[in-house]
Amino acid sequence: MTVTVENEHGGVSSAYPSGTAVTTPPRSGRTPRPGAGRDRFLDVIRLFVMALVVLQHWWLPVLVHEQDTLNAGSVLAVEGGFVLTWAVQVMPLIFFVGGAANLISWRSASGRGVSASTWYARRLRRLAWPVVPLAAVWIVSSHLLVLAGAPVQPVLVGAEAAGMVLWFLAVYVLVVVATPVLVGAQERFGWWVPVALLAAAAAVDLVRFGTGADWVGYLNVAFVWLGVHQLGFRYATGAIRLRYAVGMAVVGAGTALALALVGPYSLNMTGVFASETSNVSPPTLVLAAMGVLQVGVAVLLRERISAWSERPGPARLLDRICPQLMTVYLWHMLPLSLVAGVLVFGMGIDTPEPMTGLWLLWGALGVAVVLPLIAPLAHWAVRFENPPKALGGSPGMVRALAAAALVGGGMLTLTVSGLGLGLAPLLGLLAVLAGVTLTRDPRNG
Repeated sequence: MTVTVENEHGGVSSAYPSGTAVTTPPRSGRTPRPGAGRDRFLDVIRLFVMALVVLQHWWLPVLVHEQDTLNAGSVLAVEGGFVLTWAVQVMPLIFFVGGAANLISWRSASGRGVSASTWYARRLRRLAWPVVPLAAVWIVSSHLLVLAGAPVQPVLVGAEAAGMVLWFLAVYVLVVVATPVLVGAQERFGWWVPVALLAAAAAVDLVRFGTGADWVGYLNVAFVWLGVHQLGFRYATGAIRLRYAVGMAVVGAGTALALALVGPYSLNMTGVFASETSNVSPPTLVLAAMGVLQVGVAVLLRERISAWSERPGPARLLDRICPQLMTVYLWHMLPLSLVAGVLVFGMGIDTPEPMTGLWLLWGALGVAVVLPLIAPLAHWAVRFENPPKALGGSPGMVRALAAAALVGGGMLTLTVSGLGLGLAPLLGLLAVLAGVTLTRDPRNG
């Protein structure tokens, strides 16, 4: 989830400390265009999304210990539990933020004559390299726990949950590869690009539900997420006027509710440990509509959010936390799994009945215990954000695209198999490593 911007020497620096380069919006109601200032509004969105991700990964699972088995259910299975998912499904916002950052980064790089293959290589390194130590720690730890006598099934539950978060990076590889093409399309066709992508998402759903071929729905991994990502392009170029934001919020809300209530869609907006279908896997037009709604509301609140974020206290908080948000996203399942294991297995405390006062207390106390563990872990693991200098240089377009295929395929394998036992996690990790290696300049020896 990290955002990177090439510096003036052609290297890569984190965009969190310096912010995403956009100017302060004028009073005309237009959103900012790329420039020299900082848009803390995007930092606040990142932090908001990360907080909800951590909260839902602790609060939504229902864990029950029976002998040496850990039953991992979901609050979503409880009657009315789906309502929560409409509040906590905020991943469209991070693709929106990524769109703004990718457009700025690509324009900055191409304006200095940096080739697409070099830009791909830099982005892929920053996406893939932090996953290598994460996967290694989980895979090794899972094997050591089993060798020490821990029950296999609970270990696999934790390892699969840790791999679950990598779906975002697998999709984001596609987003990165598509960015130069879609930036060019936007410069020529403007608003017609996100409209066409979301129209394609609607067509995919029509075919999927009309024929019963569920596999067709996975085409929307591209159309839905690229459509929301394209809205980030529109924001960064100042194209989302306030009246457009109002329309996006109204149309997005109306479309999402109408489709979910009367169409063939699930009412669940996230699939965290859910046994039933959701609008995420595969993505649907409902999720796309929610993304349009969220972007519209965010832009409408932009001035208030920006005013708050520029105060000394919030500004210092954002400067301190935002550089570590990618690390938090990747590593937060480790302390969550540790605390859950101690409570459920060590102390015999199962998750209370969902939607009760005791369940709320469980969630609040759990968060109070987990957050102090996440902070030092992120502070330690942030060192893995920057890839080794030996991986520098331009690999050429063929190698860059091959690297993208290996990194994306490896991430997908780790997402499906988890970061635990067996051959699949090792193959996934090796694919990611191979992809990262391909991003280096072959002339470096």
